[in-house]
Amino acid sequence: MATLATVAARRAAALARPPAPSQAASLIPRRGLAGAADHHGPPKVNFWQDPMSPSKWKEEHFVIVSLAGWGLLFYSGYKFFTKGKKEENAVETTH
Repeated sequence: MATLATVAARRAAALARPPAPSQAASLIPRRGLAGAADHHGPPKVNFWQDPMSPSKWKEEHFVIVSLAGWGLLFYSGYKFFTKGKKEENAVETTH
């Protein structure tokens, strides 16, 4: 029993003391994927600076313009296919 207590005390003491300088360097987080700021290829521009070249747009601008375009397409399709039904309902309720 005394050996178990001794081992536990040694482990607790090892965890309580600060790490050695060589171990401290290993505790610092590495930023292995931090190279995102390095540009590879042509620089990206805002969509209003070159509206006819989507391949040159910034990614977030491309997403915004694409979603707005799809939303406009669905909304205009909905309005086109449902435009005559409200008039027919109004005529039926008046008779």
